[in-house]
Amino acid sequence: MTTAAIKKTSYNWRVADIVVAALIAVAGGVIFWAWSQGANLISAPVNAVYPPLSGLYAGGWMIPAVLGMLIIRKPGAALFCETVAATGELIMGSQYGTTVLISGVLQGLGAELVIAALVYRKFNLPASLLAGAGAGLFCGLNDSFAPWGWNIAYAPGDKLAYIVFCAISGAVIAGALSWIATRGLAKTGVLGSFASRKAATEPVFS
Repeated sequence: MTTAAIKKTSYNWRVADIVVAALIAVAGGVIFWAWSQGANLISAPVNAVYPPLSGLYAGGWMIPAVLGMLIIRKPGAALFCETVAATGELIMGSQYGTTVLISGVLQGLGAELVIAALVYRKFNLPASLLAGAGAGLFCGLNDSFAPWGWNIAYAPGDKLAYIVFCAISGAVIAGALSWIATRGLAKTGVLGSFASRKAATEPVFS
């Protein structure tokens, strides 16, 4: 079997991949719902200071995308986990209604495109940070320019600030925390059947 064939085969989803991705997504749905409740608590004080700062809170909604990709390491993992997580939040009763599904798809796509650009071969800290930032970028663009975007009335400068804050939040909260979590899970041995099983000993920057 050629190297290309081996790599192609390695990208095929197994039952174990689907099950674990689904578990990540379900847990992500719960995180989404709880994160949304927290957003209600911070909205008033943040708006009193500078409304675009709310973008710094957005990263929690992107964790399933980055965590799912870091663990599964196959095309579609980020998009799948983030979309299913958003569906879970909607089922539990999202204050954002059906637009949460659009947000989930776009955020998952943002992370997916970053890892795809790396040919699904880099899962180190920089890649994780970039994937989180990609999800945050798409989140910020959606919130700022989509007809249903909640801050569509912002001035251009405020929209830009919000988008930048979302990207930073995605990198730090979703990117860094997911990378740390993956390394922690790898140490326990529960990722033994996944490509991420050696995540705990992989180089941080290469």
